[in-house]
Amino acid sequence: MATNYTLYRTSLHFKDTSLPHSRSLSVTGAAVIRAYGVQSRFIKISEEKVDFNQMCIFPNIISNCWLFVRLELIGSLITFFTSLFAVLGRETMNPGLVGLSVSYALQITMTLNMLVRVASDIETNIVAVERIKEYSEYEQVAIFVSCLKEVVAQSTLVLGGDLTKCELKEPLEAPWENPATQPSKDWPTEGRVQFIDYKLRYREGLELVLKGLNFTISGGEKVGIVGRTGAGKSSLTLALFRIIEPAGGSIIIDGVDIIGLGLHVVRSRITIIPQDPVLFSGSLRQNLDPFNNLSDDAVWKAIDHAHLKSFVKSLPAGLNHQVSEGGDNLSVGQRQLICLARALLRKTKVLVLDEATAAVDLETDDLIQATMRKEFQDCTVLTIAHRLNTILDSNRVLVLDQGQVVEFDTPQSLLQKKDSVFYGMAKDAGLV
Repeated sequence: MATNYTLYRTSLHFKDTSLPHSRSLSVTGAAVIRAYGVQSRFIKISEEKVDFNQMCIFPNIISNCWLFVRLELIGSLITFFTSLFAVLGRETMNPGLVGLSVSYALQITMTLNMLVRVASDIETNIVAVERIKEYSEYEQVAIFVSCLKEVVAQSTLVLGGDLTKCELKEPLEAPWENPATQPSKDWPTEGRVQFIDYKLRYREGLELVLKGLNFTISGGEKVGIVGRTGAGKSSLTLALFRIIEPAGGSIIIDGVDIIGLGLHVVRSRITIIPQDPVLFSGSLRQNLDPFNNLSDDAVWKAIDHAHLKSFVKSLPAGLNHQVSEGGDNLSVGQRQLICLARALLRKTKVLVLDEATAAVDLETDDLIQATMRKEFQDCTVLTIAHRLNTILDSNRVLVLDQGQVVEFDTPQSLLQKKDSVFYGMAKDAGLV
């Protein structure tokens, strides 16, 4: 049983780590592998990993066979000696007792086999419980919070000499719900977003990726966010949804600091259309309305505004059309328009477009831009731009460079300043 336990544990660990990683790498990079003609190399790597996995599984099967033979041998010996004693003592033993003894002796093989196998399976499969316990005891990453806020947590705050920095002594995961700081049900009502000396780093000890951001976006304002690669555009999105906790500062939305709110509240009141559309395995309607809170009329209205009505009506199953995992049976443009329809159904006051049109064709880009201008007039829209022409009609443009705000003005004003960073980017893009 101890051998089975060790072999199963090794096999399970390999299945959870090396094998899925190798399979995922080969599938997602299939086009690149074929382009460079290195199929044989990856086939060899895959075969080596499968062989190693079989090296763990095969001894496990052999050990079970070994155990089965030994148990059968023990059962046969018990039956043999029972029959032998019955023959030797036939003059003195009751025939009924002899028959009952032999009958039970014949059954003991099956009973013993089952008992030992169940005990072995329990000891072997307890590995799953062990791994759950191992994962549950992993040390959580400590988060940083603003010292200006009251932190509702059972952790000791260690204050340094600089009161703008505050580090939790004990690791603390941001709570999913925080009843003590629950905002009103209709929050946010205007969509006013304010960053106050906001700092962000990906891990303690690393440099800041956002360095003291200070800017205010009025409710209903359309702001384009631009910058060179590594300027901090995507980090700004991570900060807004609290994917990463801040190293300092605050984000105020309609007078409420989101740093003290539960994660569910923050992420359910802000909508994002990501660069890579996220779709799940299930019906088209489930992807548009996962919680089934809306009527079919509302769903069809959103589909119409997202320019998908003709496509959905052409499907044999309509809204019940089955979407594969990740939306592989749909084009990139269709997946992006479905995400747009999902955003229309949520209709929150703050919308983030994280380079949503970077991977789509110009026609789909134009459809998304037209819908954004019409359907989100009263919403605050933050557009992280890959193509500068998509944000030229924004109210203002926020230019980031090395995690800092270097320019924040209307596109027209920035284009008139030939020494501005935005003008240089527009010139490189051939817009001026």
